[in-house]
Amino acid sequence: MDGDWTEAEVGDFLRSRRARIRPEEVGLPAYGRRRVPGLRREEVAQLAGVSVDYYVRLEQGRGTSVSDAVLDAVARVLRLDDTEHAYLRTVARPRRQPRQPAPAPRVRPGVQLILDGLERNPALVLGRRMEVLAWNPLGDAVSGFSRMAPAERSMPRQVFLDSAARDLYPEWAAVAAQTVAHLRLNAGRYADDTELCALVGELSVKSGDFRRLWADHEVRECAYGVKKIRHPVAGLLTLPYETLAVPADPEQTIVVYTPEPGSETAERLALLGSWESSTAR
Repeated sequence: MDGDWTEAEVGDFLRSRRARIRPEEVGLPAYGRRRVPGLRREEVAQLAGVSVDYYVRLEQGRGTSVSDAVLDAVARVLRLDDTEHAYLRTVARPRRQPRQPAPAPRVRPGVQLILDGLERNPALVLGRRMEVLAWNPLGDAVSGFSRMAPAERSMPRQVFLDSAARDLYPEWAAVAAQTVAHLRLNAGRYADDTELCALVGELSVKSGDFRRLWADHEVRECAYGVKKIRHPVAGLLTLPYETLAVPADPEQTIVVYTPEPGSETAERLALLGSWESSTAR
């Protein structure tokens, strides 16, 4: 990610989305040899009701004054979901700000009190780079962030650079894909964040899996879902989760794991919490 990242990204993103759609899906004939799969630029322009030159300039990152109506039409043609549609608007009209390090994020004491009040639910706070900023005792018992160096308290670094990650996450491929899709979403939102850019660069150099997934241009919110963790003490944990925005700190999200009360995972978490408390004395 260099200074022209958003200009390149809008083109790469649109090309990847064109490639997903077969001509016959949008009522176009499928005859003729195609150098690349999916729709041609001319076809997208025709279906969106804009000139070919206008659409080409958009793919080249030269459409910074493009209207909402045109972006909406392109999103409709390419069948973008709500997250992809919002992402297109972000990267097509990036904020023109000098890149600079963001202030060190801090978790307000009131947010920490919320975490600590969730005695039966592992919980943590993530920043814009998916760095782990805070946790409650049970969240730490599950993930062990307090035992890591501050630079290692990062979901992307854990997933792609920690050799134990594939054992920790039985469904590692799904976790990896989701992590990259959410990181790319934030990279579009905060294209001027030098530390986020450096993180993407580091992961691209050190992990072939990250490079492959990054090239897919998937974007996705991690609003809720289910994550499986194979804990060395508690065993296999099946952890539904919900993410909550922090209104006063919009770049932070609270992640709360919400196992069904009385489930095997809930019982294992209760035992883990008791075990951690006893060992901490």
